Amino acid sequence: MSSVVLDNIVKRFGSFTAVHPTSLEIPEGTFLTLLGPSGCGKTTNLRMIAGLLDPTEGEILIGGRRVNDVPIHKRNLGIVFQNYALFPHKSVADNVAFGLKYRDVPKSEIAGRVQAALDLVQLPDVGGRYPRELSGGQQQRIALARAIVIEPDVLLLDEPLSALDANLREDMRVELKRIQDKIGVTTVFVTHDQSEALAMSDRIVVMSAGRVEQVGTPEEVYNRPASEFVANFLGASNILESRCTDTGRDAVQLDVPVFGAVPVPVDKAPEVRPGPAKLVLRAEKLLLLAEDAEAPGMVTAPAVVETVDYQGQTVRYFIRAGDRQLQAINMIDGHPFAKGTQVTAAFRPRDCAGLPGA
Repeated sequence: MSSVVLDNIVKRFGSFTAVHPTSLEIPEGTFLTLLGPSGCGKTTNLRMIAGLLDPTEGEILIGGRRVNDVPIHKRNLGIVFQNYALFPHKSVADNVAFGLKYRDVPKSEIAGRVQAALDLVQLPDVGGRYPRELSGGQQQRIALARAIVIEPDVLLLDEPLSALDANLREDMRVELKRIQDKIGVTTVFVTHDQSEALAMSDRIVVMSAGRVEQVGTPEEVYNRPASEFVANFLGASNILESRCTDTGRDAVQLDVPVFGAVPVPVDKAPEVRPGPAKLVLRAEKLLLLAEDAEAPGMVTAPAVVETVDYQGQTVRYFIRAGDRQLQAINMIDGHPFAKGTQVTAAFRPRDCAGLPGA
């Protein structure tokens, strides 16, 4: 059963189209992420699901019910915003209980449900405190407790981790996914952060300029990008102009300057036909070896290191292979290659993807 359905929805603001025709089905219990850069339409989609914006065209269904004309307070949605939107003059317990008081929940039940929500977010003893007395991470958990205490049909999360520092964001994304798994609520999560989307999602919707570029599992959108935009937005990619010379049952043969013939698995190049094509190679799949090293089963080319970006456990290299600058992100085993070092750039064909050429 689909918990949320967007049926050909469009959103215009005057002559500007913020969301072009979009259709999505979000299965019950799914953690779905709307991912893309600022201005791509992801938050506009979320706000239309919430009832904060009306679609210009199309229909929105929640639990099989059309909700285009249903106000936000009658959609039974839990919403967590970027700024948490907690009431500073109310205690934590009163903040969490706020939604229950407008749903005719008996007073005798409210305290128990509030405590259960605080237990779930692992803050059982803060009910008597005020938001100003909590850290940013704790406030984020309280906002989540307020959203889930009403037992929503759908949980909507609008960049809820963006105000946190890097280490706390990593901790909270694990915690957020743990809670979603435990309660099983359908969740729509908006972010521009690729690592958050890949780590947390069951499915990812990649958006650009108001259009859906690709929908799939994290593994699908990362390893089998449907467009050059998706390949570039999710991680660091090398996109090499090439030419398809053969399409076999198991592999698509791409002729890549400097590297030569590369047999890309058919399932990673489903739209490629003979003629112009593009080879997509993730930076972490491009391995740098010593100049005279052997690399059986790999495609290789001579290269020179131009820039070294040391990152602790890993190092990002910018290398020159022929007339192309490429990126390689490698784990450090000993010391990184120094600038100016002659190296062998190597990769496995199965780690590549193919896209149609221009």
